[in-house]
Amino acid sequence: MKDIVFQEVIEQKIYLIKNQKVMLDRDLAALYGVPTFRLNEAVKRNKKRFPEDFMYRLSKQEDISLRSQIVTLNEKDQSLTSQIAISNNGRGGRRYLPYVFTDYGIAMLSSVLNSDRAIAVNIQIIRTFIKLRKLLATHADLLKKIEAMERGYGRQFRIVFEILKELRESKKKIKKIGFRPK
Repeated sequence: MKDIVFQEVIEQKIYLIKNQKVMLDRDLAALYGVPTFRLNEAVKRNKKRFPEDFMYRLSKQEDISLRSQIVTLNEKDQSLTSQIAISNNGRGGRRYLPYVFTDYGIAMLSSVLNSDRAIAVNIQIIRTFIKLRKLLATHADLLKKIEAMERGYGRQFRIVFEILKELRESKKKIKKIGFRPK
């Protein structure tokens, strides 16, 4: 079966807030092919299905912080995103802070949105969350193995492990080259 939504598009719409991977209501609505207010309407009608660990509204500070996470897409990503974009019909911006959904909340959305597209997109989103979880687990396992090797080897490899540790913990910014507007 051909994927209805590119996995890369879904991955770009997953944000880290409160140490949880979440998706915004507007991004989910665009993926499902419905206006944001309709998605939120369906959720409000089924409020009991969405406890705080499934869905919550962002605080003003979280919304500001999230906006700083969102980076302008390059041309390739814009063309992918335009396939799923829904316009707001010129009505202006949001009146309320956005809702965010955890992976559990996204799974629950399939029970309140019954269209074929919503079900297919939901499956893609859940698969993407699972893939990311596996990737993080693999990364954590690799880190544990490196640390175990550090403890197991003697002096001859200490320098190698110190360099690896510096690389791992390095947060140096690379100096940008080129024109910088004032």
